[in-house]
Amino acid sequence: MGMASPNAEASSNNAMPLILLPLISTAFTPIDAMPGWFQPIAEYQPFTPDIEPLRGLLLGIEVGHNGWLMVAWSIGLATLGYRWSTASFKRDPK
Repeated sequence: MGMASPNAEASSNNAMPLILLPLISTAFTPIDAMPGWFQPIAEYQPFTPDIEPLRGLLLGIEVGHNGWLMVAWSIGLATLGYRWSTASFKRDPK
């Protein structure tokens, strides 16, 4: 993310959405306790499939399909990050 920003000050602010993602997930509040309009936002973002299997394993409840979603999100984000970084390094003339 740092190579995509014009200067060092801007690169430190590029990670702000990543810092806020756990706050809008099910990390602190179960999805059933959230308002109806907010539930789809919290349900379909990358941190919720990571948190739900961990919660299930720690509490001894069923993990369900969230384990596969966690693997899919992880592979997808890793692939996206790899492609973005290799494209940035190839484009950078330094």
